[in-house]
Amino acid sequence: MHDLIAFIQSNSALVAANPLAFATSALLFGGGGFAIGRYFLAERIANLESRIARRDEEITDLKAKQKASERENPVPLFEMTEILPPAPLNFNRLLVQRKDTLHVK
Repeated sequence: MHDLIAFIQSNSALVAANPLAFATSALLFGGGGFAIGRYFLAERIANLESRIARRDEEITDLKAKQKASERENPVPLFEMTEILPPAPLNFNRLLVQRKDTLHVK
């Protein structure tokens, strides 16, 4: 970076003397670099654009399915039930159950 700054400082008199030539060469080299970069990255850009379009289609499909399922099967809050886990096992209850099943026969 220091070399670039030194190069610009040493050639600043040349740029100041011929600003039109400097602007023309900067425009040509900048435009050429952009065109070359665009040419080599065009396939990648097209790939990314198609992926974005596909994701947008997937999102709209999922939103449509979600709205359709909400319209078809609304779940009212008053019909919802709470599902509780089974009571924890303790050895006293197991022993009592075994004794009960043995005596029932």
